[in-house]
Amino acid sequence: MSRQDQDSPASDAPAANRRNFLKGAALAGAASVAPAATQAAVPAAPKSIITPPGPRQLAADTHEPDADPVNQSSSGGEFMVDVLKALDIDYMVMMCASSFRGIHEAIVNYADNRKPEIISTAHEEIANAMAHGYAKMAEKPLATIQHGTVGVQHASMALYNAWCDRVPILSFCGNIMEADKRLPGAEWVHSAVDPAAMVRDMLKYDDQPASLQHFAESTARALKIATTPPMGPTLIVLDAELQENPIEHREKLRIPRYSAVIPPMGDSGALAEAARLLANAENPVVIVDRMARTPAGMERLVAFAEALQCAVVDTGGRMNFPSRHPLNQSQRGRAVISQADVILGLEMNDLWGQLNAHSDRVHRSNRPVTKAGAKIITISNRDMYSKSNYQDSARFQDVDLSIAGDGESSLPMLTELVKKAIPEGRKAALGERGKKLDAARIAAVNQSLSDATIGWDSSPITTARVAAELYAQIKDDDWSLVGSGIRFNWPQRLWNMDKKHRWNGGSGGAGIGYNAPAALGAALANKGKGRLSVAIQGDGDFMFVPSTLWTAAHHRIPLLYVMHNNRAYHQEYMYLQAMAGRRGRGAQNAHIGTTLIDPNVDYATVARGMGIFGEGPVTDPKDLAAAFKRALAVVRRGEPALVDVVTDPR
Repeated sequence: MSRQDQDSPASDAPAANRRNFLKGAALAGAASVAPAATQAAVPAAPKSIITPPGPRQLAADTHEPDADPVNQSSSGGEFMVDVLKALDIDYMVMMCASSFRGIHEAIVNYADNRKPEIISTAHEEIANAMAHGYAKMAEKPLATIQHGTVGVQHASMALYNAWCDRVPILSFCGNIMEADKRLPGAEWVHSAVDPAAMVRDMLKYDDQPASLQHFAESTARALKIATTPPMGPTLIVLDAELQENPIEHREKLRIPRYSAVIPPMGDSGALAEAARLLANAENPVVIVDRMARTPAGMERLVAFAEALQCAVVDTGGRMNFPSRHPLNQSQRGRAVISQADVILGLEMNDLWGQLNAHSDRVHRSNRPVTKAGAKIITISNRDMYSKSNYQDSARFQDVDLSIAGDGESSLPMLTELVKKAIPEGRKAALGERGKKLDAARIAAVNQSLSDATIGWDSSPITTARVAAELYAQIKDDDWSLVGSGIRFNWPQRLWNMDKKHRWNGGSGGAGIGYNAPAALGAALANKGKGRLSVAIQGDGDFMFVPSTLWTAAHHRIPLLYVMHNNRAYHQEYMYLQAMAGRRGRGAQNAHIGTTLIDPNVDYATVARGMGIFGEGPVTDPKDLAAAFKRALAVVRRGEPALVDVVTDPR
C-alpha cells in the first residue's frame, strides 16, 4: 500500500462551517477576512534643530588608526579563513568581540565576507541556537564564534540543547593563551587556561591549537567528529596571537583534505534476526524519534513500513514519516503500542518513556503499557557515544535485541531482509492489517478535526484555529514549520507534512530561548531554496532572546513568526496549580511568578522596533486570516514578519 490519502473523509457535524474549513488534504476553505488593518500609527516626532558635528568631532570619528610598524602582508586569520572555505562553511554567526578580531577582520576584508559570510547577532546563545536550527534544515553545520570565557558561558544553553538533540555545530571561541600578552583589565577576566572546560560535558570534541597547522587539522577533525552520528557540537579555541600575527613560511602550511564519515550500518546477522521477528509478528510497531538525517530517511522508512504494513509512531524529534500516510499512527500511539507483539525503536532518545505510563502525583508511579512478552528491538547510534554528567539518556529500557548502527543507513538492508522473511501465505493478511490501520488513522484524524472546532469563534483564540488559519494560507507553498511552541501539536494533527523539511524537530534539551533563533537558523537554510518558513513562537521563549528579530531584519531572512501569546509560562502555571491543589490551598495565586501580564507585552510593537513587519495583538479569530495574509506577503517578498496572536494557553 503506497498511496497517501488525499481527502480524509470527515463525518457531517453541526458545526458545518468550521468543519468545512478544516476538512480535506489542504484544510481548504477561506475564513472570514476582516477589513485590512494598518499597523499602529506612529505619531510624528517633534521637529528639532540638528547641529552637524564640528571639525574636531568629525576628525575623531573619521581618523584612521596609526599604521602598525609590522608590514603584515598576510595573517594567521587569513589562513584560518582559507581552512573554513576548504571545509565548505557558508556562514559564521557571531556577537562581535575583541578576542577574535583577527579572524573577523580576515573574513570581512581578505574573504570579502563570502564563505563564510558573517551573520550578526546580539547574543552568543542566539548565534548557537541559529546554528542548531540551520544544521537540521541544511543537513550541514555552520560556524559560530564567541568571546572568551564570557561568550562561551552565554553560548552554553544553546550548546546544551544541540548536545541533547545530537546536532552538529562547529563552534569557536577567542582566547589569549600567553599571560604576558594580555592587556590589563578585561583581557584577563575574558581569558582562561582552558575555556572549553566550562562546556566540555556538552561537547563531542574540543581543542586549543598552538600553531596554524594544528588549527587546520583540528578544525577538520572537529567538523568530521561533529557530523559523524551520533552528532554533536565541537569547540576550537583560537589564540589571539595565532589569529593576528604574520604567517611565517606560508608554503609549509597544508589544509587537510576533508572527507565525511559514512555512517555505520547495523550488523547484518542482527538485522536478519530483527527481520525474522518483525515478519512473523501479528502487530509490529515502529517508534521513531531522531532517525531521518536526510530526505532519504523518510523515503526509507516509508518503504520499510509498506513492506511490513506496520504501524509507525513518529515522536517528532525529526520529520521521519508523512503525517497522512495510511500507516501513520502517531495520533493513537499508545493504542498501537499496547497491542504490539514486536516493537522496533529507531534512534529513540527515550524509549522507556514511550513504553510506560506515568503519574506525576505526590508519589510518582509508572506502569508498562506494553503486552506481556512483547519483543523489543532497537537500532540506534545513541549508545555509541555518551557522557556521564548530563542525564539526557533517559531511563534504562530492557531490550531483547539492541543493534548498534545508524537507523537511516540500516533501513534499506532491514527492508530487504523483511521482504525475504515474510511467508508467502501472509502477504494478504499484511494487506488487511494495513487497511485496518488506515481506517483507524482516518478515525483519529476525524476526531482531531472535531476537536479543532471547539471554541472556534472564542477569544482568546484557540491554538487549533491559529494552526488551521495559518495552514490555509501556506498550503500551496513549499513550506517549512521551522519551530513550534511547547506542546503546540495542532500542525502535526491537522497539516499535511509530507516531506522532511516540513518540520525541523524540537530543541533536544528543552532549554527556553531555543525556538526563536533556531527557527531563524532554519529559515536561513531555507532562504536559497525557495521555501516559505513559518514558526509558531511561544511568548515565554521569545522573552529570553528578543533581539533575534534584529538579526532577522538585518540579514533579511524571510520568516513568519506567529506569536503564541498566552501571556504566561503556562506549563509552570499548571504545575503551580497542581501543587496548590495537592495541598488544598486553591489556585488563586498560581499567576504569581508564572505569567507575563501587568503589563501585557505588545510583541508587534517590539517587532517594529527591531525593524520587521509586526501586526497585532490579534484578539478576534475572524481577523486571523487577513493578518496572516498581510504578513505572508511580506515574507514572500523576502523579509521577516511577526503576527502577535492572543491565544488560549494551549
